[in-house]
Amino acid sequence: MREFNFDGLVGPTHNYGGLAPGNVASTVNEGQISNPREAALQGLAKMRFVHELGVGQAVLPPHPRPSLRTLRALGFSGSDEQLLARAAREAFHLVRLASSAAAMWTANAATVAPSTDSADGRTHLTPANLQAMFHRAIEASTTTRVLRAIFADPKRFMVHEPLPGGGQFADEGAANHTRLFVSGRPAVHVFAWGRRGWGEFVGPKKYPARQTLEASQAVARLHQLDPERTLFVQQCPDGIDAGAFHTDVLAVGTGCFLMLHERAFNDLRGAVVRLREMLGDRFCYELASEDELPIKDAVAAYPFNSQLIEKDDGTIEIIAPKDAEETPRAKDFLERVVAGRNPVTAVRYLDVRQSMHNGGGPACLRLRVPLSTEDAAALSARVLYSESLAAELAAWVQKHYRDRLTPNDISDPLLARESMAALDELTSIMQLGSVYDFQQ
Repeated sequence: MREFNFDGLVGPTHNYGGLAPGNVASTVNEGQISNPREAALQGLAKMRFVHELGVGQAVLPPHPRPSLRTLRALGFSGSDEQLLARAAREAFHLVRLASSAAAMWTANAATVAPSTDSADGRTHLTPANLQAMFHRAIEASTTTRVLRAIFADPKRFMVHEPLPGGGQFADEGAANHTRLFVSGRPAVHVFAWGRRGWGEFVGPKKYPARQTLEASQAVARLHQLDPERTLFVQQCPDGIDAGAFHTDVLAVGTGCFLMLHERAFNDLRGAVVRLREMLGDRFCYELASEDELPIKDAVAAYPFNSQLIEKDDGTIEIIAPKDAEETPRAKDFLERVVAGRNPVTAVRYLDVRQSMHNGGGPACLRLRVPLSTEDAAALSARVLYSESLAAELAAWVQKHYRDRLTPNDISDPLLARESMAALDELTSIMQLGSVYDFQQ
């Protein structure tokens, strides 16, 4: 098995809408002028960097934005131009919601279980319904079509429908899921949740908890995981209230290694003890205390939203955001991890500020999909990273993307036309077929 990082290509309407309560960076940077072209090129540079490390890399396309289908479903009618004009005049906030490029953070696209872990021997993917936030809930149908276009072989892959229902089954995807493993033992799937759909629990007081326990349990059943190898842990309510809206803001793991803040999980000690029981003595972790790394700095700099890259020799490299390097407490912690008794040998810093200003670091930008050589060869679209694909995508971005987007620009009908033309061309480049509403 080889892990592939499916990175989301940043969309043409990338803007700072401040649409996500609990995402501190998103709200702090609301209304700033964005640069969609720079954001997309930063994302491509990260993909190239990971690919050159010898790690599996792939691409997922943006979603069509503004979502005219969504605005029509909310009662706006007429031509596309008339629809946008009326929506902007009567309910501009809805235009902002329908224009979010948040699908770039593909850690929220789905939850994945590889063929080695599922009872039927297939790779399972469940697109997240993202019910907690309206601007993200509108992603689920497109994500499902895109994943089914890529993972089309029913003998090897199963792309489920997003979970049904409302808030009781709110599912945020792989941002609240971690797969850990050591050779000689079955993998362990850690599902973190912030609230229960039913029953009593102590939750956050300031910001909403997004993932439900019931959603995590449903995904584990759909993926046919061994109940003895799944662990359900509650996010720390104080961590959520500090801005850790997803688990991957305060915890990240791969292989036998877990890196986390003391406010990542409610019963942190119990979770660590259970993981050691399940994985054995080779399991190791590095814990940042509040004294060592205040949660305010952890949320601002996103050191835990780093990518952990496991090399062929079993060593791990951390790909952290540049913001972590420029935050002394975060940098000191990461350097301590590198010097510790664990598989981590290096930390590398990348500039993904266009994403960071909306509350998404390197780990948010990718969906981890372990694939066998045969599974990778069976993918049905042109999504695996290559120099030729990267060059075409960079040229496509330069051709179609604006380098400056103000909050008022998102209601510009010309931007909508530009975006649809760009995505129509992109589906040909990536050989995806007609996956978008406007292509139906």
